[in-house]
Amino acid sequence: MKKKVLGALLGVAMAASLLAGCGQAGGTKESAGAAGGASAQARTLEEIKKDGTIKIGVFSDKNPFGYVDSNGEIQGYDVYFAKRMAKDLLGGEDKVEFVYVEAASRVEYLKSAKVDVILANFTVTDERKEQVDFALPYMKVALGVVSPDANLIKDVAELKDKTLIVVKGTTAETYFSQNHPEVKLLKFDEYQEAYDALLDGRGDAFSTDNTEVLAWAIQNKGFTVGIESIGNLDTIAPAVQKGNKELLDWINSEIETLGKEQFFHKNFEETLKPVYGDEIDPENLVVEGGQV
Repeated sequence: MKKKVLGALLGVAMAASLLAGCGQAGGTKESAGAAGGASAQARTLEEIKKDGTIKIGVFSDKNPFGYVDSNGEIQGYDVYFAKRMAKDLLGGEDKVEFVYVEAASRVEYLKSAKVDVILANFTVTDERKEQVDFALPYMKVALGVVSPDANLIKDVAELKDKTLIVVKGTTAETYFSQNHPEVKLLKFDEYQEAYDALLDGRGDAFSTDNTEVLAWAIQNKGFTVGIESIGNLDTIAPAVQKGNKELLDWINSEIETLGKEQFFHKNFEETLKPVYGDEIDPENLVVEGGQV
């Protein structure tokens, strides 16, 4: 997991594919209706200001991007950004109400207006663009594959007839379903379930964002990211309900303004570097001002 290896892979993939685009929660799940159609009207920017609280969907089990720590506090790269958004929009970091989401529920929670914004490591894809509106990106990412050192997977060909763990509703599920039908997929709703399955040997490997599996492998001896980059290099961005233009415009302006103070590099230093150390160069992950 050398920094220079990941950097080279990400750099090559970004040039080729940038334009192509990569919990539990309160409330009961509802039908979202047709693609792009909302089952409940999202709150406008003015309604959020009047209420004094913004509802932001985040992961609770995707360390180090959105997770609940040992003290029961929500932490991570996405959470750090969410708190700053609340401070700049409403005057305080405590003005955000965090709603824990699962990967497969992110679109639904926007369509049903359970949240105002999704900040749950949400990769921008053409399919998702038909259902939600993405703001400017604040991170870039590709897929990675982590497996036990005793049976390390170093090439996708080695996954043939093996069981690959994925989380439902992720780009990993989509990528392997569409491009590698020879690989058997074991699917889970939550990231913690997926990692538990890898730890107890129910699958041969696990694939999700390379930034996450690299962090997890550092923290779990006996596991290595044998495939550090696969598929497209994509961007991650906040998302709002389709058509919620005023809120989208505010978020875009916020991202551009934060770029002037190198906010996301500071975010990296505070939330990700303690995990990655020097394994990942922030320039291979951080996006400032929405400019990749």
